[in-house]
Amino acid sequence: MAKKLTVALIYDFDGTLSPGNMQEYDFIPAVGKSNREFWEESNQTAMEQDGDPILAYMYRMLHEAKNSGISLRRESFARSGQNIRLYEGVREWFPRINAYAAAKGIQLHHYINSSGLREMIEGTPIARQFKKIYASSFFYDVDGVAYWPAVAVNYTNKTQFIFKINKGIESVYDSERINEFIEEEKRPVQFRHMIYFGDGTTDIPCMKLVKQQGGHSIAVYNPRSRQKRQTMEQLIRDNRVSYICAADYSPDKEIDTLVRTIIDKIHADDRLSKFYRKTEP
Repeated sequence: MAKKLTVALIYDFDGTLSPGNMQEYDFIPAVGKSNREFWEESNQTAMEQDGDPILAYMYRMLHEAKNSGISLRRESFARSGQNIRLYEGVREWFPRINAYAAAKGIQLHHYINSSGLREMIEGTPIARQFKKIYASSFFYDVDGVAYWPAVAVNYTNKTQFIFKINKGIESVYDSERINEFIEEEKRPVQFRHMIYFGDGTTDIPCMKLVKQQGGHSIAVYNPRSRQKRQTMEQLIRDNRVSYICAADYSPDKEIDTLVRTIIDKIHADDRLSKFYRKTEP
């Protein structure tokens, strides 16, 4: 039996599957800060220390939680994840697009590649849809309380997870197999069989990488923000992304139609490549 063609759909989270930042739904109000206060203080910390903005926000979370007497346990992050609002159509998107691809003999694998918190994403109702969630996370002590960043995913190191998906490596820790040579045609998910969804500057390196390697990158924007669309249009002009769409995952909306069309193209290209190999002298 022929092996099924595998296509990877790789998503940022904040601004891509959900409007806003995940910390804003539950955590920031719990520590008595406004969204603006928290992010300004986080960015100020990064600027003053000339540090990474992702590590800075993780530090601010630990700092504010301690000052507010809040225990940051894994299960509390998961509960926060339950309160995250998703864009229209996201919950129903996965089984629908999976079925569309399966009808063409294609297996879809969904991944998260986010600077947000893995523990919060794991608490969302869509967490089980993902083969792997690559995101920032904390170390936990023997009592299950977060005390130090374990993984900080910023705009440049996000690209490492594209290569891990390409080679079928799910472990964040594993830094050896990623450097092993594997012919592109023998890799579990070829670059041209990737579709990357992102919404902002932290996604630009990944979107451009996937596009340059023959895959497809989609810049999404909040349908209610005209300014966001204008920002995304600039990415098209700069040749950094393949397409732009409003972040509505409902049937027959832009994203739905576009992704189905990309799947059709991947399917057709795969059939043509097999036909070509059969006719080679």
